Amino acid sequence: MTEKTRYTDEELAEFRELISEKLQVAREQYEEVLATMNKRNSNDIDDTSPTFHALEEGSFVQTLEEQMASAQRLQKFITGLQAALVRIENKTYGICRVTKKLIPKERLRAVPHATLSIEAKLAQGK
Repeated sequence: MTEKTRYTDEELAEFRELISEKLQVAREQYEEVLATMNKRNSNDIDDTSPTFHALEEGSFVQTLEEQMASAQRLQKFITGLQAALVRIENKTYGICRVTKKLIPKERLRAVPHATLSIEAKLAQGK
């Protein structure tokens, strides 16, 4: 029996649906983080208060840095999901870029934008 070299169109459609759902959620979270950073959805008086206390300013800056890091992680995740959709269209989705073998479905369900099998990922860390 020959080893399977790619996922079927039905399996790719299942992954497309999963990725599309995750992409929608990630985009919504990204927009929420941006809105919070821009204070568009805030009822605070921070922008109307004439002075800030030093400790409050430091806390604000730290929170802003955390939000920026969160936005960057979400943007990277969104980019990875979009690339996965392109691989689905090209019918190369689920193929490890190192070993050229199929990545197990369980891994792709957990990490739909994965491009490495577990064995390739572990070898990369050595």
